[in-house]
Amino acid sequence: MKATSQTIQQIERALRKVASKYPGGQEDFVLTDIHLQANADSGELLAFNDDDEELTRCVVEQWIGNGEENFYKEITPVLRQCIAGMKDTWEKAGILKPYSFVLVDDDKETVCDLFLVDDETIIVDGELLKDLDKDLDDFLKKLLAE
Repeated sequence: MKATSQTIQQIERALRKVASKYPGGQEDFVLTDIHLQANADSGELLAFNDDDEELTRCVVEQWIGNGEENFYKEITPVLRQCIAGMKDTWEKAGILKPYSFVLVDDDKETVCDLFLVDDETIIVDGELLKDLDKDLDDFLKKLLAE
């Protein structure tokens, strides 16, 4: 699914609302992660903090009635792009670093990590960590064999 400009605008508007909940320049930083929950049937995108308090919600019209099996896999790059596009906003937010954006399913189980905000911002990408366990096992075998 290729995201339309309207979809990008709807997601960015929701993210700006989240950012407005944590204005920068405060002395008391909040300790939380941002959980994004997308619903393929209703098209809703909801944002929550660690205490399951709803920060904002919007309807992404392109997602309504999306019955595709790989819905989360298809929206992940779009969400990452929108979050990364607001990198300066996130670095100035009144949230204690490091914190992350996490995509969760309807049961609030983690689907994937979308973005990590730290002193050095790193985009967490599933491809980056693909086969990490195998690589570590191979390294350990080599190390023990010597």
